[in-house]
Amino acid sequence: MPARFKNALIWVFGALGGILWGYDTGVISGAMLFIKNDIALTPLLEGLVVSGLLVGAMLGAGLSGRLSDSWGRRRLILAASGVFILGTLGAALATGAAALIGFRFVLGIGVGIASVVVPLYLTELAPAHVRGGLTSLMQLLVTVGIFVAYVTDYLLAGAGAWRWMIGLGTVPAAVLALGILTQPESPRWLVGRGRSAEARTVLTRLRGDAGAAGQELAEIERTERAEREQSEPLTLRRLLSPRLRPVFVAGMLLVLFQNFVGINTIIYYAPTLLTDIGFGSDGAILANVGIGLLNMLMTLPAMRLIDRRGRKPLLLLGALGMCAAMVLLAVTNLSGLGYGALLSALTLLGIALYIGSFAISWGPVQWVMLPELFPMRIRAAAVSLCVLFNWLFNMVVALLFPSLLHAWGAGANFLIFAGTTLLAFCFVHKLLPETKGRSLEEIEQDLLHGGPARSESARSAPVSSGAEAV
Repeated sequence: MPARFKNALIWVFGALGGILWGYDTGVISGAMLFIKNDIALTPLLEGLVVSGLLVGAMLGAGLSGRLSDSWGRRRLILAASGVFILGTLGAALATGAAALIGFRFVLGIGVGIASVVVPLYLTELAPAHVRGGLTSLMQLLVTVGIFVAYVTDYLLAGAGAWRWMIGLGTVPAAVLALGILTQPESPRWLVGRGRSAEARTVLTRLRGDAGAAGQELAEIERTERAEREQSEPLTLRRLLSPRLRPVFVAGMLLVLFQNFVGINTIIYYAPTLLTDIGFGSDGAILANVGIGLLNMLMTLPAMRLIDRRGRKPLLLLGALGMCAAMVLLAVTNLSGLGYGALLSALTLLGIALYIGSFAISWGPVQWVMLPELFPMRIRAAAVSLCVLFNWLFNMVVALLFPSLLHAWGAGANFLIFAGTTLLAFCFVHKLLPETKGRSLEEIEQDLLHGGPARSESARSAPVSSGAEAV
């Protein structure tokens, strides 16, 4: 088997967790229309069915930092695939609300684990000059999973086959379980466990050059030794120390803004918004398929641009695009336009602009940058903590938006999200460092010894020829 093909399988199987994540979060929007025919659900129980996965994701994200350090990245991905299979089968076969909510919670644990360990795994295996594109492969597959879920909902809607809608998620879970067995462990984790010989073998396989692998291994070992000499348990007090506070604040604000710019209101409630302006149920579900397709397609240029243009330019452009989209949706909603072609066209245009702007920027860039920001000795635990809050913020938005929509109407909510996207732009411009084209060890040295302000100067430094060739 050619070496290039072997390497490609690493990224495919490593990022396949993204399909599971996207499918299981997206499929419930269509399935919920038919679950109520078989299982009696009050509005509160409906909310619990949807948010049960998000609560489970918080637990999974919280556990995954410690587990990925003790078990290894690869073994934890294997465990996550088993959790996916258990949760999916249980939810598909549930006969009551309690069982459905419980297994959605189990499913969420798998989603939470995957959301931490998959980007961590890909980040630690990827070479610096293409790390952004390869790590954002997971985000692409998240959008693929959402799109597949929307298409599945549409195709099975006629039969009302909600159990099949949910149950088909076992297929990618089984492929992931089998595929990850053939893939290597993270060389950085191996070095941390004193298994440098295995790490050298993995790096040689990944880079195809024993000399380059040796140099990278030496850099990892130097950083590992330095971190071990000054390592201490990761605590909130340590994260808030002057040395780590800038990194921790940047990571937390990154996940906060990614959720509070309003993406979950579009992903979870687009059919509701569309039916409110006159779309029929079938038309709303079909439009949802188009939203999923756009979300997936716009992630493709992000994978290329993230290593050519950098992380910050994409985030800044995306924030401006989302802000413009939310202003358009707010003005359209508050203008008093009656139901008709103009209202429908402007609403679809606003949603499309928003989804396109998010998919090319904040969607993939967060998952690339989080593992890049933190030093190796606390990377898994710190990313785990940030992703735990990511799911908390996700759940807060998902639970509050229906009530806010009922109380204030869509227009006022869109104005609020326009404001948060503007704040997100300011955060990226002022506080977030650029990490393009630099090794994890270089980023660590700049962030911890100079803070984010110093790392800004790295943007003007020449990028290696490998980065330019991507």
